[in-house]
Amino acid sequence: MSTSDDYIARIRSLDWGGLQSLWQEIRAGQTPEWPPGKALEYLIVRAFELDGAEVAWPFEVKIGEETVEQIDGVVYSDGLSSLIECKDWATPANVEPIAKLRNQLLRRPSGVLGMIVSRNGFTEAARSLAQFLAPQTILLWEGEEIGIVLQRQAIRAALQRKYRYAVEKGAPDYNLRNEKLL
Repeated sequence: MSTSDDYIARIRSLDWGGLQSLWQEIRAGQTPEWPPGKALEYLIVRAFELDGAEVAWPFEVKIGEETVEQIDGVVYSDGLSSLIECKDWATPANVEPIAKLRNQLLRRPSGVLGMIVSRNGFTEAARSLAQFLAPQTILLWEGEEIGIVLQRQAIRAALQRKYRYAVEKGAPDYNLRNEKLL
């Protein structure tokens, strides 16, 4: 059985081109060398690391012997601190991951953001719920956007765009597909 250190070593062996190839495998649902969902978690954290962000790899939070949270990663970039939640599902993510991340954010300082990355987007109910989570901010990232930021090697700039849009428009789902400046 692989450990977190094994996954970190495996993903750190990949550069941007390697991440793009892994992303294509994830999109196709063909990552047999990774446990379900792990490839996406480590890909997102590695992309931020390659782009110069400070990161924390996926980890568990325990109280005593009991695991109370599983965090898919943390990103510290350009003054923002973000918890990551990844969903490598064949269907759009619904409200449950948003509610889970909201509860995790409630245990953190007020300025911490949430990011949910969903390979296949979000249901309308999830988009609506994410818009009304004040004071927590949870930014939504769809699969197509991940392909864009990997190609442009600019995931930190994308985070800034999404965050600024949330600040200005009050909406968590800025769409990077039409972004020309990344």
